[in-house]
Amino acid sequence: MRVNITLLAQIIKQLDRSIFNDLVQKHSSDKFNKGFDSWTHLMSMLFCHFTKSSSVRDISNGLRSATGNLNHLCVVTAPSKSSISYQNARRDSDLFKDFYYAILNHLGQYLKIPRKKLRIKAPIHLLDFSTISLCLSLLNWALFRTKKRVAKMHTLLDYDGGLPVYVNITNGKTGDNKGAYGIAVLKGTVIVADRYYNDFPMLNVWDSKEAFFVVRHKDNLKYEQIKEFELSSKGKQHMLIDQEIKLSNKDSQKKYPKNLRRVAVWDEKISRL
Repeated sequence: MRVNITLLAQIIKQLDRSIFNDLVQKHSSDKFNKGFDSWTHLMSMLFCHFTKSSSVRDISNGLRSATGNLNHLCVVTAPSKSSISYQNARRDSDLFKDFYYAILNHLGQYLKIPRKKLRIKAPIHLLDFSTISLCLSLLNWALFRTKKRVAKMHTLLDYDGGLPVYVNITNGKTGDNKGAYGIAVLKGTVIVADRYYNDFPMLNVWDSKEAFFVVRHKDNLKYEQIKEFELSSKGKQHMLIDQEIKLSNKDSQKKYPKNLRRVAVWDEKISRL
């Protein structure tokens, strides 16, 4: 097994060890660690992902073969496969979950991507999905086709920071809107999504959590106009329609009983609504 330890070490340098140590103390995860502490556990599992290892034997043998470079990972000795298996079963995974969110918050302070400034002060989250091709023989859960395995990664992306806020991974057969049900939305945020996510029960859930949303509606949407707002003559020449509407289909009304705002704009770059 070959792995560029130098590249892995460069990535690991971005992890704040002091934050991790504080979380280790909080979770008492190094108690009775039997020589396999939490940091070595984290390095082992990162090594597993970067080298695409398929077993604890691969992780142990791979780290053992890179013994001379383990100092770059702050690992004293390569763990045995039995130690990895033991701690995988017993160490509380909340340590690594909390570390992920702590690092996400820490790095988010430095990874601000220059974006077009918007007047909206609320956090903007972009919702979309990506497909990942997987090994047919190893990952039976990722159902897609008879001779293909695919996972879908439904991602809520922070508009300003360019980092994922939440990721829900499902098999390839899961519908785009169904995969979004497993994503946690935060109060006061604005979720922007394509028409794939025009799912009224889900939009009702978002509304109940006091989250706002901007979603393209489907062409066959049935609605009644309640009110039409006057268009501003300054700065909004691209806006064509601004209405308050109510869903007219009975089934849709049951799924989303409140009124909605319907806005149509013209995009010069792609020449469409």
